[in-house]
Amino acid sequence: MKTKFITLLCLFFLAFTPTSWGIAAEALRVGVVPQFDSRHLSAIWTPVLERLGRDTGLAFQLDIPPSIPAFEKNLDAGQYDLAYMNPYHFAIAHKRQGYEALVRDLAGDFSAIIVVARDSPITSVAMLAGKTVAFPSPNALAALLPRADFARTFHIAVTEKYTKTHSSAYLSVALGEADAGGGARSTFEVLDPQIKSRLRIVYESRHFPPHPLAAHPRVPPTLRQQITLAFLALATEPSGAELLAEIPMKHAGPAQSGDYAALTGLDLQAFRIDQ
Repeated sequence: MKTKFITLLCLFFLAFTPTSWGIAAEALRVGVVPQFDSRHLSAIWTPVLERLGRDTGLAFQLDIPPSIPAFEKNLDAGQYDLAYMNPYHFAIAHKRQGYEALVRDLAGDFSAIIVVARDSPITSVAMLAGKTVAFPSPNALAALLPRADFARTFHIAVTEKYTKTHSSAYLSVALGEADAGGGARSTFEVLDPQIKSRLRIVYESRHFPPHPLAAHPRVPPTLRQQITLAFLALATEPSGAELLAEIPMKHAGPAQSGDYAALTGLDLQAFRIDQ
């Protein structure tokens, strides 16, 4: 009954096109943090944005930068009208640029993990001392959280290797090119089963709200509402839910910017590397 009500409410508001709101339907630039390779991300996000475009009457331009540092540079400059980013990216973008969270996955939390080869003798974080650990990017939250814990909790130093994406960090471990690798738990769960079966987790960080889709303050509140409602409506349809699950956003729901306030108190700036 609740799902039916939400669907009817979303359809009511979506009946008002950008023109009826008195706002021109200009293309909105959508930045997506490159957790996976660009082809994979394009295959995931293109059908989602096409559906949102049909439902809202808005035009969306997908932007997948070549690396996480390139995404961070564009985000810091406020170049994205909408952006799908990790929780720490959002905490910074909210403070610096005024981005507001629209939707996120309500089905699970974000956590960083460290994996090793299934047959590796490494069974604890302490045993990673002096080892090579692959990360997607220096300032990815999946790198910042474990690196901070390595220094502050476990008091170990490792040799860091950066591979641009989460999937490539995991692959480095599976191929024996790194002793361990870091990424988000959510990206590990959707990893190719043949690669995933060759790895095991030896560390998991604290949990935080997952990646939000957020809007720059230049996007009018009426358009933000349309986009949010379109996501909620899409999530209530079986075919739409399948599309969103690939993000992964298994249970799309409204997000509040305050959901990410705890991240600002972690003092992760000390572990950021300017690029």
